[in-house]
Amino acid sequence: MNEIIKGEEIDQIVETIFTDYEGKKIIDEINIYNKPSRSEVHDLIQDLFGIIYPGYFRDRSYKTYNPRHSLAVIIEDVFYHLSKQVFLALDYGPARGKMSDEERKKESYRVCKAFFERVPKIREYIETDLKATYDGDPAAGSMEEIILAYPGLMAITVYRIAHELYLEQVPVLPRLMTEYAHSKTGIDIHPGATIDKYFFIDHGTGIVIGETSVIGKNVKIYQGVTIGALSTRGGQKLSGKKRHPTICDNVTIYAGASILGGETVIGENAVIGGNAFITRSIDANTRVSMKNLEMEYAETGTGRKSEELQQGEAWYYVI
Repeated sequence: MNEIIKGEEIDQIVETIFTDYEGKKIIDEINIYNKPSRSEVHDLIQDLFGIIYPGYFRDRSYKTYNPRHSLAVIIEDVFYHLSKQVFLALDYGPARGKMSDEERKKESYRVCKAFFERVPKIREYIETDLKATYDGDPAAGSMEEIILAYPGLMAITVYRIAHELYLEQVPVLPRLMTEYAHSKTGIDIHPGATIDKYFFIDHGTGIVIGETSVIGKNVKIYQGVTIGALSTRGGQKLSGKKRHPTICDNVTIYAGASILGGETVIGENAVIGGNAFITRSIDANTRVSMKNLEMEYAETGTGRKSEELQQGEAWYYVI
């Protein structure tokens, strides 16, 4: 059995680490009360799901049976906590150190009021996402099943919440929200992406959608798809520039496909086959497929090939 560490040894370790905190590194900051709280943001997402999907996500705190009164209570509570987190987050954006506490308080109130005024718009878009998911997935037993169980709709819902805060230029919080969904679903949608109605994610695991992506109406995406940047070697110099593709209306992108680059446009009604790797624009009404991948078959224990398919390259053809 291992010995218990002595008190004086703990004191020595504490002194060593605490001294290291004084090294003026960015990670040396030890004040936990002047930053947004991940756990509070996660709780806010749960409460916002209760507002967006009334009757599906049970309220954890409020035991009232008058729906209107219950909604008023939860909105007041969420408004307070969201405003508090926005207040803290504003100190980590472009205006860092330039706003007084009073100015940050007024701005956080304005942001929260604007956000709640957009809740009907958020719900309008989510309703179309729900319908697109049901219409596109023959395995869906009901709309209720999708709301309660589908990771794609969860990730899209969190994205649509976070996107409204992103549009208000709130630092940190939108990313905390979408990274929470990422951790729960394996779907990584940057809150800055622009995504229109009737968006359907099937299965979803491993999907990445970058910050400057633009996605049109009625787009369907399968697991493992990347809508990403062609290169990020420029680092912060690329911030604010269009780095990610534009996906036009009625496009379907099958599993494992990668579409890269800010100048890449996938035209309307295009179908992108599984594992395709695309770095240039694709015309409307085009089907992109992989062709003639190399495969080898060998007899067990001999290493002798019995069949070999010729190596080919990605290609596309017009529907």
